[in-house]
Amino acid sequence: MRIFSYLTRALHGHHPSSYAKLLLVCSISSGGLVAHAESQSDKETLNQGEPKKKRVVVLGTGWAGTSFLKDLDISSYDVQVVSPRNYFAFTPLLPSVTCGTVEARSIVEPVRNIIKKKNGQILFWEAECLKINAEKRQVCCLSNVDDNLAGRNDFCLHYDYLVIAVGAQVNTFNIPGVLEYCHFLKELEDARKIRRTVIDCFEKAVLPGLNEEERRTNLHFVIVGGGPTGIEFAAELHDYIHEDLVNLYPGVKDLVKITVIQSGDHILNTFDERISSFAEQKFQRDGIEVLTGCRVVRVSDKLIHMKLKSTAEDMSISHGMVVWSTGVGTRPVVKDFMEQIGQGSRLVLATDEWLQVKGCENEDISTIFKAADKDNSGTLTVDELREVIEDILIRYPQMDLYLKSNHLFDVTDLFRDSDGNEREEVDIEGFKLALAHVDSQMKSLPATAQVAAQQGTYLSRCFNHMEQCKSNPEGPLRFRGSGRHQFRPFRRPSNDEARESAVRENMYKHFGQFAPLGGEQAAAELPGDWVSLGRSTQWLWYSVYASKQVSWRTRILVVSDWTRRKVFGRDSSRI
Repeated sequence: MRIFSYLTRALHGHHPSSYAKLLLVCSISSGGLVAHAESQSDKETLNQGEPKKKRVVVLGTGWAGTSFLKDLDISSYDVQVVSPRNYFAFTPLLPSVTCGTVEARSIVEPVRNIIKKKNGQILFWEAECLKINAEKRQVCCLSNVDDNLAGRNDFCLHYDYLVIAVGAQVNTFNIPGVLEYCHFLKELEDARKIRRTVIDCFEKAVLPGLNEEERRTNLHFVIVGGGPTGIEFAAELHDYIHEDLVNLYPGVKDLVKITVIQSGDHILNTFDERISSFAEQKFQRDGIEVLTGCRVVRVSDKLIHMKLKSTAEDMSISHGMVVWSTGVGTRPVVKDFMEQIGQGSRLVLATDEWLQVKGCENEDISTIFKAADKDNSGTLTVDELREVIEDILIRYPQMDLYLKSNHLFDVTDLFRDSDGNEREEVDIEGFKLALAHVDSQMKSLPATAQVAAQQGTYLSRCFNHMEQCKSNPEGPLRFRGSGRHQFRPFRRPSNDEARESAVRENMYKHFGQFAPLGGEQAAAELPGDWVSLGRSTQWLWYSVYASKQVSWRTRILVVSDWTRRKVFGRDSSRI
């Protein structure tokens, strides 16, 4: 998910009594009607001797939201959840749902099953958040339940803390025809729609009266995007067609074609190059055409128009079905919120290391420099820098990672002059240039499910230890103001830390990534820069994905679906 991602911000109200608000936006997956209702929260009366709980409103039930809710201690909070879907979906198996390898209900767990296990009550409403009012600290929502039922569908909720975990939406890059003529693979309903359309393409192709060219067009399946989702769907579709459908539609088995369009030079370009090469060779053997260096410029009901990046030549191909899998973008409700807090020019919501939205109490480089410059000389000496370096490394972990990855033994090595000579002092411009160089060399965490899940777990820990950390903060020094930050920031571990058996709770731990390639073969990038290819990797994929299901119910259902497919094949009913 590239998400999104995904991530957060502490906002402060305009009144001294207002609480800080913590927001998490998960990128790993999802609009705009404004509704308003007067808040009743300030009019609520309290039971005698019972303190009022702070209200936490969670938007979304994806990877981040579900992880946050599962680990949150709700004894100190009034927790309310808003999501347009009343279930959690195991999204890595969506490509399997498109072809009936796994049934849709096997990868979903009702949200109420998850939250009822908590020691207390979490309120849930099936609705979509349409507007976040940062000034009034409220969210305006619209239920997606049948309008014919009695009562209003719109409502507003006030919050003390807001956790935004709505994910991202499909990025069409404003290319004409994509919304009208392409399928997406982001939600469970997308997968079910693709499954029906695949069968429709075959049923239409065998109707009498069609010529061969029309049959070929109907049976040309095009996937735009050579990332993990697109490649896994292409592999699943190939297996579905050649293991099941050609036996049911023998008259058109030689007319079927699958094409993958990739704008880059290789598919799976975020993986190790050995995996990318293995996947391309596997697809070539399977007869799946891979068009690299092609940029889609327009989609119509029968044609995809492209431009070759190398020659700028225009070309077009016919299609029966197009699946668009090229990345994710920000949802409208988050874009509107970004406008309110001064981030309207950005593509995604900017957050700091604590998953708090940037803008309030943002400690910029000038603030850090001023705090470190004890004698106000306008320059930093090596001794002044060493006094605060430990807190700087905690606050900006990318600096520590950069030093270790480049085999630099001391942070002062960053401040050498252009000839590589040591400097006794560095001014603010040199300080900024050094940190900017570090930032430019570091990669942000990817917008994937495992990143979102770990961010949700980290954020729940912050909530669970909030009172304790107020009196005993565990974070680095505050360069703006006094004292220390309450929590250690969420960060990527260094290579040495990543090799440890247990990474600390505030660190992201990468568990690897898989790319199923069909024919009981898969590729995997595992921790420690290990690459695994072939049939044994497919069985590892089965084991990992079964173990990662959110309940024993879904775990058993998924394994039984895999067994059923082995014995009876995939179902081709159009339901």
